[in-house]
Amino acid sequence: MKRFLLALCLLWAVCPLRAADDLSVLGQAETNHVPRLPGPDDRLICRLTATLLERMHYAQKPFDQEIAAKFLDRYLDALDPQRMLFLQSDVEEFSKYRRTLHHLTKVLGDSMPAEIIYARFLDRVVQQALYVTNLLATEKFVFDTQERFNPNRREAERPKDMQEAQALWRTRLRWEYLNEKLAKKSPEEIQKTILRRYARQVRTLSELETQEVLQIYLSSLAHVYDPHSEYMSKSTLENFNINMKLALFGIGAVLSMEDGYCTIQSLSPGGPAERSGQIKPKDRIVMVAQGTNDFVDVVDMKLNKVVEMIRGPKDTVVRLVILPANTSDSSARKEVTLVRKEIKLEDAEAKAKIFELPAANGQSSIRVGVIDLPSFYADMTDRSAGHKSTTSDVAKLLKKLTQEKVAGVIMDLRRNGGGSLEEAINLTGLFIKEGPVVQVKDPDGTITVDKDTDPAVAYDGPLVILTSRFSASASEIFAGALQDYGRAVVVGDSSTHGKGTVQTVQELNRFARTTNSLGALKFTIRKFYRASGSSTQLKGIIPDIILPSVNNHAEVGEASIPGAMSWDTIPPAKFDPVNLVSPYLTELRRRSEERTAKDPDFVWIRQESDRFLKLKQDKTVSLNEAERLKERADQEARNAARKKELKARPAPDYKVYELTLKLADQPGLPPPMAVTNLLASASNKPPASATVEVSEDDADADKDEPVPNVDPHLNEARRILLDLINLLGKEKAIASKTGRE
Repeated sequence: MKRFLLALCLLWAVCPLRAADDLSVLGQAETNHVPRLPGPDDRLICRLTATLLERMHYAQKPFDQEIAAKFLDRYLDALDPQRMLFLQSDVEEFSKYRRTLHHLTKVLGDSMPAEIIYARFLDRVVQQALYVTNLLATEKFVFDTQERFNPNRREAERPKDMQEAQALWRTRLRWEYLNEKLAKKSPEEIQKTILRRYARQVRTLSELETQEVLQIYLSSLAHVYDPHSEYMSKSTLENFNINMKLALFGIGAVLSMEDGYCTIQSLSPGGPAERSGQIKPKDRIVMVAQGTNDFVDVVDMKLNKVVEMIRGPKDTVVRLVILPANTSDSSARKEVTLVRKEIKLEDAEAKAKIFELPAANGQSSIRVGVIDLPSFYADMTDRSAGHKSTTSDVAKLLKKLTQEKVAGVIMDLRRNGGGSLEEAINLTGLFIKEGPVVQVKDPDGTITVDKDTDPAVAYDGPLVILTSRFSASASEIFAGALQDYGRAVVVGDSSTHGKGTVQTVQELNRFARTTNSLGALKFTIRKFYRASGSSTQLKGIIPDIILPSVNNHAEVGEASIPGAMSWDTIPPAKFDPVNLVSPYLTELRRRSEERTAKDPDFVWIRQESDRFLKLKQDKTVSLNEAERLKERADQEARNAARKKELKARPAPDYKVYELTLKLADQPGLPPPMAVTNLLASASNKPPASATVEVSEDDADADKDEPVPNVDPHLNEARRILLDLINLLGKEKAIASKTGRE
């Protein structure tokens, strides 16, 4: 303790006033926390949560000793996901709960284990912070050895004793320090940033109320059943609807806290974050600034505080420092400036483009349509025949595309995270006569077949569906149905997201005689299956033609979430496939593989995928400054060469017409987009899964020179569609000559 006080004095002498406040927090921190008593309603909340999960969750698993053991592990990992705080002796001490948590929770409603374990957790948090503070004052931060650090210790062994824990804490501190140094901060700035981070963590975790701890605890139990189930405390439930509405103001992103980082879970179509083209799911926000003010470090800050900082008045500026998802180098940050906006419905509705491609081989020019569908939406307040919906909007666009004589259509679902199940069924009906679209299975095994009952078809021509790892839920049902019927060629990443479950939110007060708010439980109640009987859960939809993509190797999608429910099958529904594409799939794949093997964009993507795989397999990061600088220089050189190659390309040889729903009602087409609008711009970037990015450092060099905004996946989907049109045309010509139709 004397050593720590000496370090505290040294830091106090060099740190400004705000950092001195952080030092004060650490100086007053306790290292022997006493467990608090549970809240007055906690006993009832525990019993109800345990009972509902056991009886009403889709899995129908009894809350027994096996679940109890997993419950304990989940809670420990929820508090200490990087396994750097709890010692093996702590885990051994708490192992008695493996045999008793089911009885304590379900029968007695005793949540005292949550507070006992949390008190020990706080002890370790404070011990780490004090140790780090001492190192900041006394350590010489030189990075010239071959030392390495594993920033992802989710599967690692916990430290066996305090000595081993301190060795881990020291290595982590050196990793944090080097990241800040590579971000070109001075030693004083680095000290201040890291000190504030640890002080904030101590302050935030020490101030957590019992209901917040209970929420972590019972959500850990729910996560044993599946990762989409969770307990919401009273305050969380009260803010639930408000937060959903407020999400429409700001940057348009759904955020969560993962391993101390505020993480982008999904982007609202048409929102500032999505429009910027610089942010994608699983990116981490490490700093936030209001307008031109200084950045504030938000690592380990409570999620609601980060959200408050990101939200703000309409048309004001918020600046974010983003740590990209597909990097293990925590110094590889980029700054993104966004203007807060209200996300309007028209920003998130279906849109279309017509590509007018030049004549080839003596043939006339050809038009193909692309419909960008960001979600499956519907106006729930208006259920009349012509109410606003995905299906009615897409039908209008299809009618316009048909009038303009497109030879084929691409449905772009790459950023479609789902939405209304009813709309997924109705939209499928625009492309098939009638029949089953999706099967839904209840916990008791009851299977319901949801069908399209309208024999009318809005479009019967060549069809390609473009997907990504971010296409989820309702978009998977739509793509899977048209794949089962053989109605469309599905093209894209190695699979879609793989979320094939349905959740419900039940307020616990419904099951208790009390006026006190007990919070709510969100839990899984159903599972989706395709008409063919295959679940969309976990595996998602496997495209007919898989394109090279870094996403194919990234840890995104349901399969990357611990505890995700399994994939399985049920008997297929009775339906009549149309098999419009199956005769041509082998030839379509062959042609696509030949093209992507030589295409410079896909060559680049393969190179980036190989680099990402190498980093992913290594799992550790070098703490050698020279090595890290060389790695950065190599990446910047690659980006510069990529940018040079893109800029040297000729202007596009095709015309593009943009169609909104308003324009779809008007005769003719608007003027084609100017060539400059086909080049890189914030409003015209493709979804993150398809963007070939140029580093921010390179982009700053000559901002006035636009760079071609390449979208390799859409380009190849268009070529596949042209191949399909060509093959169908040949088949039709042969049929005509032989008298077949």
